Amino acid sequence: MIGYVTLGSNDRQKAGAFYDELLGLLGAKRAMVDGDRFIGWSNGQGAMLAVIKPYDGNPATVGNGNMVSLAVGSRENVDKIHAKALALGGKDEGAPGLRGGNFYGAYFRDLDGNKLCAFHMG
Repeated sequence: MIGYVTLGSNDRQKAGAFYDELLGLLGAKRAMVDGDRFIGWSNGQGAMLAVIKPYDGNPATVGNGNMVSLAVGSRENVDKIHAKALALGGKDEGAPGLRGGNFYGAYFRDLDGNKLCAFHMG
């Protein structure tokens, strides 16, 4: 039911380069761009992920407890996404591994501090 998720960014150029490479591993490409305010990526198989300059003009900040989870299709992809995020300057929030049965996930923060999870069930 989710159509898209936006993450606030104070530097869309850096965020754009980060997500071009990271989401490219999942076959996603830029699907929408609105000047220097908004960039959205899609792989045509679900919700779009976007970075956006906050509408109110205040600096983007991260929410404690907020997280975007990316279903990445395999444990191998979880490992790849996590490693790529760290190689691009993201911060580790939990190495790849099993958590609670057959949930295989890894956690990281992007360049703006937004928390994401790459996961696969199975």
